[in-house]
Amino acid sequence: MFFPPDAFERKADKLTREAQAKEICRTCPVKRPCLDYAISIKEQNGIWGGLNEVERKDLVVRAS
Repeated sequence: MFFPPDAFERKADKLTREAQAKEICRTCPVKRPCLDYAISIKEQNGIWGGLNEVERKDLVVRAS
């Protein structure tokens, strides 16, 4: 659920999958280090530290 499937994914399915992954991230004790790592390696896929790729890009742009 943290990464998109290999096949086509409908938007509604993507939103559901991401919400489930983000719920797990919400209480994860390594949420911030996970997010920091994804940003540091410029990860372009998946949920990391509770954020998807678009949210991570926005975070980086806002921090610049």
